[in-house]
Amino acid sequence: MMSSVINRFMLAMALVMSSLAFVYAQEEGHEGEVPAEHGKKEGFNVGEMIMHHIKDEHGWEFAHGVTLPLPVILYSQDRGLEVFSSSHLAHEAVYNGYKQEHGKVHRVNEAGQTDHEAKVYDFSITKNVASLLLSAVILLLIFPAVSKGYATNKGKAPKGIQSLLEPIILFVRDEIAKPSIGPRYTKYLPYLLTLFFFILVNNLLGLLPGAANLTGNIAVTLVLSIITFIIVNVSGNKHYWMHMIKPTGVPVALLPIMVPVEIVGLFMKPLSLMIRLFANITAGHIIILSLLGLIFMANHMAGTMTSIAISPVVLFFTLFLNMIELLVAFLQAFIFTLLTAMYIGSAVEDHHEADHGIGYEGTTSELG
Repeated sequence: MMSSVINRFMLAMALVMSSLAFVYAQEEGHEGEVPAEHGKKEGFNVGEMIMHHIKDEHGWEFAHGVTLPLPVILYSQDRGLEVFSSSHLAHEAVYNGYKQEHGKVHRVNEAGQTDHEAKVYDFSITKNVASLLLSAVILLLIFPAVSKGYATNKGKAPKGIQSLLEPIILFVRDEIAKPSIGPRYTKYLPYLLTLFFFILVNNLLGLLPGAANLTGNIAVTLVLSIITFIIVNVSGNKHYWMHMIKPTGVPVALLPIMVPVEIVGLFMKPLSLMIRLFANITAGHIIILSLLGLIFMANHMAGTMTSIAISPVVLFFTLFLNMIELLVAFLQAFIFTLLTAMYIGSAVEDHHEADHGIGYEGTTSELG
């Protein structure tokens, strides 16, 4: 019964998305046409379409032609603070001496050219910033409700949103924090839970139509990695830092080689966290958008009937990849949190043995 309902839902979604994609392709085709005397259409730029959807912008485009203007906040020494709507800069328009080029706001001179001498600081609420604030609001609404539910139903079966999130919280505690960090895990559990749910919520929000690609923005993953880097190294004990200077079991003759390797490894850990999350999330979006781009390319190159013919096939694979991306959303949140916990565990453990020892509760952990 459940399988039949799911199959019908998938079929309905495929038909709806196929129709929407075909209509969008028709609109793109009309917009891309050159004057009638040329007798041909302008080629559809898939790369431009993909970059348009995954990059940050001053307006939030939910669908083709449906854009929410966001506030542009600029500060310069000569003009002070200036706040206005991003709609004034749409379609490369010049407003109050400013123009938007390649997603950035620049001061322009009377000739309409960029004034490179003017130093303008941009504190605008972009699409990624708005999505970041939205995810923060979601987390601030959900987890006080979970905490209240736990206090109310103490000793009883969980109810509502608590019953949904409590198994995930226990999973992070019992399968990530305890084995990786050891008896001191309680100190770092709030950060690990915040990290896991922040990445998970933003990964899931990024899969919605018209959503922002927040965790696919390398600036966001960089900040998360820097926070982890600071926590790991501030928490590092004597044995952790001595391991940098003289790695356990390494002959003295090899220290000139191994010490630089250990120091490089210190910075490679957060770098790997940053690149892994950014690359996996961005790659998934690019693949899905590339498949949808086939419909538009077919409409431009082979005509309407070909576009209609391939739309159901493309949308089937797109829905399938969206299901895979749901798994990836959870997996990337788990991997980032797990590696963070392991790095913290390597910094706070009492001894750094050559075989990395045995973790908390007898579980072998990769430390160091």
